[in-house]
Amino acid sequence: MRPQLRCAVMIALVCTCVATVWAEDPREEAWTVLKQGLTNTALEKRTKAVGELGVLEDDPEAVDAALTALKDDKPEVRAAAAQALGDMSAKSAKPQLVAALDDSDPTVILSAARALLLLGDDEGYEVFYEVLTGERKGGGGLMSGPRKMLDDPKKLATLGFQTGLGFVPFGGMGLSAYKFFTKDDISPVLAAAALTLSKDPDPKSGEALAHAALDQKKWLVRAAAFNAIAKRGDPSLKGTAVSGLQDAQEEVEYAAAAAVIRLSDIESGHAKKAKSRPAHHTAKH
Repeated sequence: MRPQLRCAVMIALVCTCVATVWAEDPREEAWTVLKQGLTNTALEKRTKAVGELGVLEDDPEAVDAALTALKDDKPEVRAAAAQALGDMSAKSAKPQLVAALDDSDPTVILSAARALLLLGDDEGYEVFYEVLTGERKGGGGLMSGPRKMLDDPKKLATLGFQTGLGFVPFGGMGLSAYKFFTKDDISPVLAAAALTLSKDPDPKSGEALAHAALDQKKWLVRAAAFNAIAKRGDPSLKGTAVSGLQDAQEEVEYAAAAAVIRLSDIESGHAKKAKSRPAHHTAKH
């Protein structure tokens, strides 16, 4: 073949390949890449690919992929799938996430609980209540098996950071506190659990926060509990907050003071609203 003809053929082939690539749907090509990760035999690659599904809101194919990953034989993948379902606001996956609360691995349980809360399902609070108090809302100790492991300080600390339940800064707690308490056993995780319960409407969680605020040995947890009490906005917990004004740790004392002020303002606001309501007089005949 003449050099000129050979060159022309090569150029034609290159142009054909480029045209083929340009003609492909980038979205389909992207799904091909992602699916290769989702089905990869390497655990790390599979976990990473599943985690990326969380950004794909309103995508049925992504939901299906995450639900499939929720059945994976590796807990790391199942945990990533549960978290992704919460991040993508997959409300249709609530039944599967509730079922995941009985998973054989506590990492998956924590991830499923967090996902349920993101989806507006209060059942997720049950797990965080257990983490903070060491018992179930219905009474008694933690369940046997994987949920019993939530009562293991070292395991809990590890699980907490794996599932995003690690230290959550609040109030005056900054980076220095974070660096210090990552050396602690479970204070950061318990503090995060307390802050999570601030939004739980169940009165039992309010009682749990009051108990943690006054009786927890770790001051970071007490401070977090008072911060959660303030955010909860329940004036019935004001007495607990007042007791915290005598705490020996200044961070706790400040958190308690803020809680007292907030609850007093809420209490005062309720009183003002009650006074502003027009009185109903019985008409005289």
